[in-house]
Amino acid sequence: MLETKFTLGLIQVCYLNILIIAVSFFLAYVAKKIIHRSVKRYLTSANIHLEGRKAILLRLLSQSGFALAAYISVKSFNINNKGVTFREFLDYHFIDTSKIKVSFENVILVVLIIFGARVILNVVRLFIQRRFKRDKVSEIGTEYVYSQVAKYIINVFAFFCILVALDVDAKLFLGGSAALLVGLGLGLQDVFKDMFSGFVLLFEGSIRVGDVVEFNDGKSSDSMVAKIIRINVRTTQIETRDGNILIVPNAKLTQEYVENWSHGSTLSRFRLPVTVAYGSDTHLVSEILRQAVLSHPKVHKTREVSVRLNDFGENGLQMEIMFWADQSWDINVYKSEIRFEIDRLFRHYKIRIPYPQRDMRIVESSNESKT
Repeated sequence: MLETKFTLGLIQVCYLNILIIAVSFFLAYVAKKIIHRSVKRYLTSANIHLEGRKAILLRLLSQSGFALAAYISVKSFNINNKGVTFREFLDYHFIDTSKIKVSFENVILVVLIIFGARVILNVVRLFIQRRFKRDKVSEIGTEYVYSQVAKYIINVFAFFCILVALDVDAKLFLGGSAALLVGLGLGLQDVFKDMFSGFVLLFEGSIRVGDVVEFNDGKSSDSMVAKIIRINVRTTQIETRDGNILIVPNAKLTQEYVENWSHGSTLSRFRLPVTVAYGSDTHLVSEILRQAVLSHPKVHKTREVSVRLNDFGENGLQMEIMFWADQSWDINVYKSEIRFEIDRLFRHYKIRIPYPQRDMRIVESSNESKT
């Protein structure tokens, strides 16, 4: 077990070291799963929704097991490397070139920077949650924008800190990135367009998380009504009325016509087309349509309900009733309920809804008539 299998810089690694490292991180992973499963089961049974400070502390507690596993793994090298100090191990450069020098100390600093960035992000999110919790006027979408902006700033700052920790020459990075960005800019124009649109959505606030929007998905002539679930840098996640989660490029929401139901007035005028047979009493049909619409609880009774005779169609009289209602997520359900009531009243008053009819005439030729 103590026989050296390979060397890691100045450190000799044996089977026992590998076994201790594997067991330590496996136990940390199992402990994290057990904690999450137990807490989730308890919260579900007690009908408790954990959020804010407690949720962040639980996340940090579950991740602290990996930090303990890393400490045990490093201490395990003392078993068969008594003549090598930990400082000598950290100072050893396993990558040593004229431009880049990377030691184990740099790697540990990178891990600490990543872990610290996650801790700082959780603390900032906790601060933002508390700030918007006190302000009852603020919206969920505004809180989400602040959280996303904080996430991007912290990640960019952590990236440059990693470059400093790795002793990477900034001039080399900037010089190489300039040529790289020129090539990427030509091949990834749509990606950069979506990324710029993502920042526009986050900072402009015209579309926010939780808003209900109506737009054309490009697959059909009918528009799509969806709810904004998440706005990322390049894409936006939306939820349709069928419960499906779709990923839409941000440029589609900034460069095309989008109707935001959650902005402005909550009321909107809706239309229901109806076709009745020729010879029907249009005055009676108009009263039936008004009665069916006004009987629905979601229709605003203080707004005008009007009926129009749009056209003399090929198969019947094309009429339309217009009413005011909230721009609700379930507006199609309300329309369906009104149609059911219209159909019931039409049957009661014997108002017929026509359907296309065709007459077929067979003309015999003169030769067949002589025979």
